[in-house]
Amino acid sequence: MTSISLKPGRASLTEWRAVLDGAATALSDDSARSIEAGQAIVEDIVAAGAVTYGVNTGFGKLASVRIADADLATLQRNLILSHAVGTGPALPDSVVRLILAMKAASLARGASGVRPQVIAALAGALKADALPVVPAKGSVGASGDLAPLAHLTAALMGYSEIRLKGETLPAAEALQRIGQTPLTLGAKEGLALINGTQVSASLALAALVDLARVFDAALVAGALSVDALKGSDTPFDPRIQALRGQPGQIRVAKILLDLIAGSAIRESHRHGDTKVQDPYSLRCQPQVMGAVADLFANAAATLSIEANAVTDNPLVLGPGEIVSGGNFHAEPVAFAADMLAMGICEVGNLSERRMALLVDPVMSGLPPFLARDAGLNSGFMIAQVTAAALASENKQKAYPASVDTIPTSANQEDHVSMATHGAFRLLDMAKNAASIIGVELMAAAEAIEHHRPLKTSARLEPVLALLRGRIAPLTEDRYLAPDLAAATELVLSGAVGRAAGLDCFAEFGA
Repeated sequence: MTSISLKPGRASLTEWRAVLDGAATALSDDSARSIEAGQAIVEDIVAAGAVTYGVNTGFGKLASVRIADADLATLQRNLILSHAVGTGPALPDSVVRLILAMKAASLARGASGVRPQVIAALAGALKADALPVVPAKGSVGASGDLAPLAHLTAALMGYSEIRLKGETLPAAEALQRIGQTPLTLGAKEGLALINGTQVSASLALAALVDLARVFDAALVAGALSVDALKGSDTPFDPRIQALRGQPGQIRVAKILLDLIAGSAIRESHRHGDTKVQDPYSLRCQPQVMGAVADLFANAAATLSIEANAVTDNPLVLGPGEIVSGGNFHAEPVAFAADMLAMGICEVGNLSERRMALLVDPVMSGLPPFLARDAGLNSGFMIAQVTAAALASENKQKAYPASVDTIPTSANQEDHVSMATHGAFRLLDMAKNAASIIGVELMAAAEAIEHHRPLKTSARLEPVLALLRGRIAPLTEDRYLAPDLAAATELVLSGAVGRAAGLDCFAEFGA
């Protein structure tokens, strides 16, 4: 198993991806002094009796209520239990793993004023793969991801449930099995644990990892479709891209040229083309996919910063200074999630249009729906309909979440980001897009069969071998659902991109 050591405030996207993928994760040892300094400041304020929000007051609209020192532990306990009101499906284990690591790293920067025991509880659960069951819905993305983080914290306190190595158990039992004492909260610690953007940021980052793999596969599918349709690689000429100057367009055109280079199919019609121009879904791939790449890179830069940020409130800034601000507002994550949604929507739109070309005999010059003995067999007729349905579903999901807001907490929290569900929808959008690309890959591979014995390029033949290892040629109609499931899994796992030598996650600022 891969092992990584996260440096609070300085972890890379590649390291966060490793956490998602299950790497053994620990925090570096160089943050102990900052943690102790922040804790000491909170203790001094409690001892002095100074009225300080989040330490000895109520929360939100109740911030003006002074809490007696004897009730401070009860205050934090009540905060967690009252805020654990999420609903909906549980977040994926990989996302919860990332939330634990991200929250621990944020608190370890020392600006939240928590004791080392709090960070140790998060790190201990992460190390043991004891993952709190966290409902996906109930956060509006300000003040932080209150409900889901309350569920996370409640589990570490012995309430609710924990998934331990894949088994769902009562939280108290799971903690006992791993030898971890249920967490008892001190002054300010409950607020520090639930006030932050770690859930929305983790969801968006998990989606980015999936979307990068889908993006890789879409480039491969696009190149394969160009070859299968005997399209031209001339529109990918670097001189065309240089005249526009968009960096993503330049990179994508080079990737497409490299993927197709050396194809015997391409050479077979290079000097005998009768078509003047290919349809946009083939010809304009650098312009569309390049714009998506730039959009993804921008979102990745935002998420890289947010993953390392301190986003709870109030913050410990120095001796005697605990200051209220608004870092819990997840607007940057909401915008990043919306950019990712728009980008993956376009990736699917473009792929579905190429799929439509592949099954149209007028446009492709191939048998209708790529069927052998068409009429008796329907071939990929309804596979294209599935791709169309998924593309339209993603269009509906792509409506920006960040433009919505609704006042909460008796109008104290009167503008919110909606980042959490904006990021959560991306997981479904990625799966939809992966299936769209999967349909195209199946059809493009079938189209290549009609050009045999000619081969495609050295970069694309391994992709065909990968597909054929799971999906046989369509010699007659058969039950296609397992084939589509296999193709989707190959896309989402990153296997398609790896087979062609691609890992565009690095291009997104990893």
